Amino acid sequence: MRATQSDKGRRFQALHERAGAFIIPNPWDAGTARILEQLGFEALTTTSAGLAYTLGKRDGTGYVTRDETIANAKAIADATDLPVAADLENGFGDSPEAAAETIRLAGDVAGLVGGSIEDSTGNAANPIYDFAHAVERIAAAVEAARAFAFPFVLVARAENYLHGRADLDDTIRRLQAFEAAGADALYAPGLTKAEEIRAVCSSVTKPVNVVMGLRSGSFSVEELAAMGVRRISVGSSLSRAALTGFMSAAREMKEHGTFTYAESAIPYADVNALMRGP
Repeated sequence: MRATQSDKGRRFQALHERAGAFIIPNPWDAGTARILEQLGFEALTTTSAGLAYTLGKRDGTGYVTRDETIANAKAIADATDLPVAADLENGFGDSPEAAAETIRLAGDVAGLVGGSIEDSTGNAANPIYDFAHAVERIAAAVEAARAFAFPFVLVARAENYLHGRADLDDTIRRLQAFEAAGADALYAPGLTKAEEIRAVCSSVTKPVNVVMGLRSGSFSVEELAAMGVRRISVGSSLSRAALTGFMSAAREMKEHGTFTYAESAIPYADVNALMRGP
C-alpha cells in the first residue's frame, strides 16, 4: 500500500524532531528520486538548479515557472513513498500572497510535505527583500502550511551569503525573525565556515539545514551534527556530478572516437531494477 500524504508528513516531521542530523538529498526527476529511495535515504527535497538544467534553462533567473516547478515536484513525490519537500525559490512572486499560494499548490497539487521560501528577490540590483517584507512573506507561507490537514515542514531561507552579503548578524536576525513567524526549519545557504554554522545553530531553536556539495566548507555528517545541524541537503551537486559524467563520456566520443566510458557505467539491468514497474 502506498504511503499517504499524512503518513509522509508525520514521518518527515519526526525526522526533524529526532536527535542528530539526517541527509536529505536532492533528486531532479522521478528516476533519480527512485534511485535515492532504493539507496535507503529517508526523505528527499528537489533542486531548482537541477530542474532548470533538465529544462535547458539557467537557474536563479526566473526562467523556470511555478507551474514547471510544481509539476516536477509532483512527479518526484508520485515516484516514491518517501517524504518529499521542494525548493520553491521565493514563492514565484514578491507578495506574501504569492508565497502563500505557492505553498498551497505544493501541498494540494504536488503532494509535498515540505517546502522552502527564500528572501531573495531575483533582482540582481536589489537581491534581498527588506527585513520586514521578508518576515511578512514567511508568516504568510506559514499560515498556508498550517491550513493543511497533514504536517507540512515550512523552511525559511536567508539568502545573504549566496548573494555576496557575508553578513552573519543580519542572517541570524532574519532566521530568528522567521522562527518567530512560525517557520519549522531554517536555512542560510552558502555558509562554509564551522564558526558561522555553529553561530547560526546556537542562535535559534528550530532545526537548521546546511547545504553540502560545495567546493569549500565540506564537513562530514558527524561534524555537522556536532555543530548543531539537524538536516543536510546537497543542492544541485548530485545533478552537477551526473552532468560531469555525461560530459566526460560525450567528450570522449567527440574528441577520441572511443567509448570506454561504458565500461564503468552502471549496467542497464541494475538501473532498470531500481525503477517502478507497471
